[in-house]
Amino acid sequence: MVLLRIATRGSPLARAQAALVADALVLANPGIAVETVVVETLGDRVQDLPIEDLGDRGVFTRSVQVALLEDRADVAVHSFKDLPTEPMRGCQLAAVMCRADPRDALVSKDGCRLTQLQKGARVGTSSARRTAQIRRARCDLSAVGLRGSVGTRVQRVHEGDLDAAILAVAGLKRAGLSSVISEVLDPEVFLPAPAQGALAVEVRDDRPDIARAVTRIDHAESRIATSAERAFLRGLRGGCNAAAGALAVVSGDHITLTVGKFDEGSLGAEVLKGHTNEAVALGYRAAELVLAGGSVQAS
Repeated sequence: MVLLRIATRGSPLARAQAALVADALVLANPGIAVETVVVETLGDRVQDLPIEDLGDRGVFTRSVQVALLEDRADVAVHSFKDLPTEPMRGCQLAAVMCRADPRDALVSKDGCRLTQLQKGARVGTSSARRTAQIRRARCDLSAVGLRGSVGTRVQRVHEGDLDAAILAVAGLKRAGLSSVISEVLDPEVFLPAPAQGALAVEVRDDRPDIARAVTRIDHAESRIATSAERAFLRGLRGGCNAAAGALAVVSGDHITLTVGKFDEGSLGAEVLKGHTNEAVALGYRAAELVLAGGSVQAS
């Protein structure tokens, strides 16, 4: 029996995501056993400051990667949207799990939809991307900083501290909280974060045997879609909390990539289409268009 140690953050959602990876690894590799190694990250330790004030990329991933590199774990599991686009030396992306719903959701106190929230309603989020899109969709709403676990954020809404909050559909479902969703937000109104809903599984470069085992749970379509989205983010030279969104849809050999950068004066979404073997190039092309101020569809 081969034991694989899986490094993860300690939040309930992170543990649930690590369990999904563990189950998939055991199913795909008979003879493997797994155990969880819980790692505290900077983002876990410091929750009284906005993410952008922590002064470091990878605030939810770097410590997990260090555990992998220091041989305290064999596998590292991340929410892919939290993983910096600049690779960590010594680590390799061995698998992208089959992606869950990438969209954002509104959780509101009274079950209201976004259009039904009262003027001046307080909407919680820690994301610059979500904040910008709240203001674009409803300039009469007030975006309020919100940190903490998925359960904590939902609780603040239900206790009346906030009128609503925006969270990832995938995170709510994995945390067993799908029943609190008031509205799943249309990506045409709210573009999700690049790679939102996907789980990334890393291994060390010097362990090809472990890489082979992990590669068996890789989902090709999810890898292609997220590679285009993350290439867009990297082309913008933006971090994981940049005010930018991207969503790629793969259909056969073709990919459609919708992107947006929600800065003041931005011109809205760009839509590009191409072949799946050009997914990364398509993402970089999208970034070039956005940075150049393009406003027409490209294909």
